[in-house]
Amino acid sequence: MVEAGWIRAFHLLFYTCLAVAAVIAAAEGGPDPAELAITALMAGWYAFFVVRRPALLERLNPMAAHLLVLIALYCVLVRMESAYEIALWGLIALPYVLLPERWGYAGAVVLVLAASVASGLIEALPGEPALLGTFVGNTLLSLVVGLFARNLVRHSEQSRAMGVLEERTRLAGEIHDTLAQGFSGIVAQLEAAEQATGDPEAVRERISLAKRLARDSLDEARRSVAALRPEPLERASLHAALAAVAERWTAATGVPVAVSVDGPPRPLAPELETTLLRAAQEGLANVARHARAGRAALTLSYMDDEVTLDVLDDGTGFDPAAPGGGYGLVAMRERATRAGGTVTVESTPGEGTALCVSIPCG
Repeated sequence: MVEAGWIRAFHLLFYTCLAVAAVIAAAEGGPDPAELAITALMAGWYAFFVVRRPALLERLNPMAAHLLVLIALYCVLVRMESAYEIALWGLIALPYVLLPERWGYAGAVVLVLAASVASGLIEALPGEPALLGTFVGNTLLSLVVGLFARNLVRHSEQSRAMGVLEERTRLAGEIHDTLAQGFSGIVAQLEAAEQATGDPEAVRERISLAKRLARDSLDEARRSVAALRPEPLERASLHAALAAVAERWTAATGVPVAVSVDGPPRPLAPELETTLLRAAQEGLANVARHARAGRAALTLSYMDDEVTLDVLDDGTGFDPAAPGGGYGLVAMRERATRAGGTVTVESTPGEGTALCVSIPCG
C-alpha cells in the first residue's frame, strides 16, 4: 500500500481540484443545483468509500467499482460544465491508489479514455489532429504518475522490511538483556547453593536470591512484552535505576559496585535511557561472567552535548584485539549505533576493564 503520507496528499489533491472546478463553474455560469448535487455526491462517495476505508486500498474488489463510479460522476460533470475538466488532475493518481499492481494501469487507461470522451476530445481528433498531442500528453502523464505511485509502494515495502529487521534485532537484544541475564544469575545462585550443601543458611540465602532473580526476570519479561521499556525506568530516574540494578547485582554476586553521577542530571529520551541502562546491565553481566573482579563501578556523566556511561572493574582484563566476544557486546554496540552513539572497550590482561558508552543528546 502507498505510504500514508502520500495517501493523504492524494486525498487533498482530489478535493482541491474538485473544489476549484466547482468554484470556477459557479463563477462562469452561476450556481447550478444539479452540478452542485453531483459534485457533493462525488465528494461524499470518495470520502465514504475511499478515505474511510484505507484497509481496502489496492483491492480489486470493491475498489474497481468505486473507481468506475467516480469516473462516471466526473464524466457527467464535464458534460454539464467544461470547467470540471480540472478535476481530472485530482483523479489521475486514483487508479494506482485504489487498484492493485497492473490493474492500476488498466484503470488509468479507462480514466484517460473516459475523460477524453466526456470532454469531446476523441470526437474532435479526426478534424483537429493537433489535439492528438493533448490526448498523448494525458496518457503519458497518467503513466508517469503510475510509475511514481509504484515506486512509493516499493519504497514502503522496503521500509517495512527494514523496520521488521530492526525490530527483530532490538527484540533479540531485549531478550538477551532480560531473560538470558536473569537465567544466568539464577544458574549461578543455584550452583553456589549446590556447592554449599554443608551450610544450610548459605543454601537458603542462595535459593532466596535465585527466587528473587526469577521473579525480577519474569516481571521484566512481562513488562518488556507490554511496552519494551525497562521496568526500573518506569519507576525511577536513570541514575536511580542504575543504582537499583547495581544493588541487585551486588546482592547476587557479592561484588560491591560504586555508582556515581557527574554533572547535573537531566531527562533524556526514553530510547537513550533504555540504551544506557541495558549497557550497564550487560557490562555488569560480563564482569560477573569473565572478570573475577573484586570491585566494580558505574559512572554516569552528563555533558553539554552527550551523556556517557562507564562500567569499570578491577578484574583479570583481556586483550580487546583478540577474536571472540559474545552477543551481549554486539547487541550493546547495535543499540548505541541506533541512538547515534559509540561503545569503546579498554582493557589489559591483569589490569581490569573499562567499558564506555557515549551517546549524543544535544
